[in-house]
Amino acid sequence: MMNKLLIAGATALISSNVLANCPAITGQDAGGKYPHIFERAEYEAKQSCTLTFAENPAIQSLNDRIAGNPDLMPLAKRLPSEPLILAPYNKIGMYGGTLNGISKATESGTSDLLSVRHVNLVRFSDDLATIVPNVAKSWQWNDTFTVLKVNLRKGHKWSDGQDFNAHDIAFWYNNLLMDTNVIKKPKDRFLSAGKPVKVEVLNDTTVQFTMNESTPGFLDNFAQDYAQPFQPKHLLAQFHPELTKGADKKAQALGFDNGYALINFYYGQSDWKDVPTPLLKDKAATERLVKAGLTAIAPSLESYLVVEESLEGRRLVANPYFFQVDTAGNQLPYINEISEVFIGDEDIQTAKLIAGEVDYKAQAVNLPQAPVLLENKEQGAYELALRPTIAQTTIAFNLTDKNIEKRAVFNNINFRRAMSVAMNRDQINEIAYFGLGKPTQYTGFDADTTPFISNELKNSWIQYDPKMAAKLLDKAGVIDQNNDGLRDLSSGKNFELNIQYATQGTPTELVEIIANNWTQVGIKTTIKEVTSDEYRNSQTANDLSVLSWVMGRPLATLASNVETLLPPYGSFFDLRTGMLWAQHRDTKGTEGVKPPATVAKMKKMTDEFVTLQAGSDASNKLGAKIAQQVVDDLYILGTVKAVSPVYRSLSLGNFEIPKTSSYEFYRMYPYLATQWYLGANGMSQN
Repeated sequence: MMNKLLIAGATALISSNVLANCPAITGQDAGGKYPHIFERAEYEAKQSCTLTFAENPAIQSLNDRIAGNPDLMPLAKRLPSEPLILAPYNKIGMYGGTLNGISKATESGTSDLLSVRHVNLVRFSDDLATIVPNVAKSWQWNDTFTVLKVNLRKGHKWSDGQDFNAHDIAFWYNNLLMDTNVIKKPKDRFLSAGKPVKVEVLNDTTVQFTMNESTPGFLDNFAQDYAQPFQPKHLLAQFHPELTKGADKKAQALGFDNGYALINFYYGQSDWKDVPTPLLKDKAATERLVKAGLTAIAPSLESYLVVEESLEGRRLVANPYFFQVDTAGNQLPYINEISEVFIGDEDIQTAKLIAGEVDYKAQAVNLPQAPVLLENKEQGAYELALRPTIAQTTIAFNLTDKNIEKRAVFNNINFRRAMSVAMNRDQINEIAYFGLGKPTQYTGFDADTTPFISNELKNSWIQYDPKMAAKLLDKAGVIDQNNDGLRDLSSGKNFELNIQYATQGTPTELVEIIANNWTQVGIKTTIKEVTSDEYRNSQTANDLSVLSWVMGRPLATLASNVETLLPPYGSFFDLRTGMLWAQHRDTKGTEGVKPPATVAKMKKMTDEFVTLQAGSDASNKLGAKIAQQVVDDLYILGTVKAVSPVYRSLSLGNFEIPKTSSYEFYRMYPYLATQWYLGANGMSQN
C-alpha cells in the first residue's frame, strides 16, 4: 500500500512539473494548426504543459512614456486569457534595443514600419495564401458566404488597459465608417453589393457580419489591409453626438468645436495609420486631453505606440498590453522601441543604408541602388536580398485631364497603344533593372502567379516599334503640323508632356528612358522629380497629365478588393486616373464626366467577381475576361516586372527574408515582426 502511495505521489509531482513548464519551441517547422502560431489551449494540450508568462523588464519605463496611459496592471491582467502564441523563426529572442528605420515623410514611404507594428483581425501566413488568426481567434462562414461570425480573444485589452471586445468592431463600422461626419464615403471593399453590411454584437467576444450577397472575400480584406476594423469605443463614443448626450459640450470643454472634431482629432478621418497623430497635429491639445485624464493618442492594439512625432520622424515604444507571447511565455514584442526618421532624398537614404544606420528597409529601395549597397554590405554589417515584386511601375494618362484637347487625345485607344509600343522596355530592363526583370503589360493581376493570365496578355502591345507608334499617332490625329519634328494637338498647339514622378514608386532611370522614347516619336516629354506627397496630392486634384506608380495585385487580394480595377484605380496611395469618371459615379451623374461604356462593363464584371470564391473555375473564367478588358483598354501601361531589394541589419534576428518585396501583402505583415530581436549573431535567416 505504501509503495502505491509513493508511486502515486511521484506521478503527481512529475505531472505538476510537466504542466508548469512548457518547451520553448522554435524553428522553421514550428507551429500548430498554422505555421508559427498556436492558440493557448492548442499549445498546452499538445505539449501537456501550462504556460507561465514573463514581461519585458523595461515595460514600466516604456509605459511611462505613453502620454496619459494609466499605471500598469500586473502582466496576468494585461494579457488575454487566450493570447496568440508565436513560435519564433529561429530562437527565443532578447528584450531591448531600438529598431532604426527610414521613411520618406509623415504620410509617405512608411509602409515598412507600419507593417511591423500593424495588426488586424486575420493575416496571410508566410505562404501568402493561407488566412490565419491574429486579433481574431477564429471565424465561421455560413454555406452561402453571406453571414460571417468572428470570434475574439477573452480578456484582450487596449493599450490603455480597457477591455477590447466586439462592441469596438461594431462601433468602427456603424458609428465611424458609416457616419458621413467622420468618413465622407466608405470604401467599396467594406460594402456588399454596394450597400452597408449589417454588423452586430452577439456577445463580447463574437461579432457578426451579414452581407447583402455572397461575399467570400470579405474577411480576406483584413488579411492585408491597412484599415483596422476596430476603434476604442470607450474613448470615442463619449464624444459621439449620436451616442452620448452632451458629447459636443464635453468636447468644447476640451477646446474642440464639437464632438466630431475631437473624434477626428484622434481618428484622423482615415484608416491609414500614418496620418499625423495628435502629437503632431496639436501638442497643446494633447496636453489638455492628458490633463483631463485621457490619452494623448487613441488607444491601439498594435505592437508599438507613437510617443513622439515631428516633421523629422517618429518614436514608438512597445505596447504593454500586446496580445502575443512566444512559446516560452514572454510577452511580445522583444524590441523596446522603433525610431523612424523621415528622409526624402534618395542619396541620403542610400548613404545611411551603406553606413549600417538602418535595421530594416524595403519600400523605396530601388534596384539602381543595389550595386552600391551590395558593394558595401560587409562594412555596413547588413545583407541585401533581391526579391520578386508582385506589382510593377506603370504609366497612365489622365483620362479626365483638365485640358480638354489633351483629354480627347488620351481617350483615343490608338494614342495609348502608340505610347505603349514607343517605350523601349528592353532598354528599361537593362538600365533601370540590370536585366533582372521582364517586360510585361499591365493586366490588373500579378502576371506571374495568377493562373488565367496568358502569355498573350502579358506581351500585348509591349514590343518596341517606333514605326508602329508613328502610324498609330497619325490615326489618333496627333500629327506634326508645322514640320518642326514634334507632333501637335488638333488646334495646332504644341503637344508636350511632363512626367512628374516620385522615386518611392518610379525609378528615375525608367522615366528618363520613356521621356526620350516618346520625344523620339514626336511627343516632346520632360520629367520632374517631386515628393511622394506632392505627387499624390497633384494626381488627386486632377492636376497631372501623366501618372506613374506601382500597380498590380495578386489574385488573393483582388478577390476581396477590386478598387484598382475601376476608376480612379485605387486609393490616394495608388496610381489614379479617371478622377472625374469616379466623381460622376459617386454623385450619380450630377458632377464629373460620364465614363465610356467599357467602364460600366468593367463595373458589372467586378461586382460579380467579388461574389465568387477565389480560385474556383467560375472566378478564374471571369478573371480572365477582366484581365482581357484591362489590356484592351490600356488605361494603364505596364513597363517591366522585376525584383526589388530587401535590406536588413545582421543584428536583426528572427528575420525571415520575404518571398516577395510587396506592398500588396503589406510588406512584413505576414512575417511576424513582433518576434524580431536585436543582437543576433549575424547569421542570415534565409
